[in-house]
Amino acid sequence: MNKCCQILIVALLAPSCHSLCAGEFVSLFDGTSTDGWKNPYTWGEVKVEDGSIALKANKKFFLVTEKTYKDFVFEVEVMLPPKGKSNSGIMFRCHVKPNKVFGYQAECDPSDRSWTGGLYDEGRRGWLHPKKSDKPAPKLVQAPLGEWIKYRIEARGDHLQIWINGEQTTDYKDSTDAEGHIGIQHHGENGQVYRFRRMRIKEL
Repeated sequence: MNKCCQILIVALLAPSCHSLCAGEFVSLFDGTSTDGWKNPYTWGEVKVEDGSIALKANKKFFLVTEKTYKDFVFEVEVMLPPKGKSNSGIMFRCHVKPNKVFGYQAECDPSDRSWTGGLYDEGRRGWLHPKKSDKPAPKLVQAPLGEWIKYRIEARGDHLQIWINGEQTTDYKDSTDAEGHIGIQHHGENGQVYRFRRMRIKEL
């Protein structure tokens, strides 16, 4: 085979190789069941309603993936309750014990503080970005009540990034956790229902 033919073959195979190496998005929720997910708590109600996972509880809990992930791009849509007090978040590279989940969390904040898309270290250090000591306190995104909002979370080594509805809210370096579960949160407000849909992940 001459050199020209070798170059042509490599060029033709390159897009396929790139697609394979980059990975493809895989759904983490089939719209009808919670296969691939688990509740590590002895409380919390989990249902599938209208193509979304609905969480209800009177104490904070997290529904988490059975599988762990290292470097990835994760997307999900979240809907907070239409009224009343609420707060939620998306856990990633998190750790799971009986009745306890801790680690990185992408915040979902409907308050006037507007820290949706911020980075919180659940059960350990607290706020990483923004920090409570930041003066003046920065505004990120205020999560709407009763409306779907889209998260995109990218974790590549120690580089952690979060986007809300296409707007980047966090660009942070931290090497505490290199691998862990994905999780969705009910903040514990009695009677409130939190909904999650269109969850998919691309491993890098």
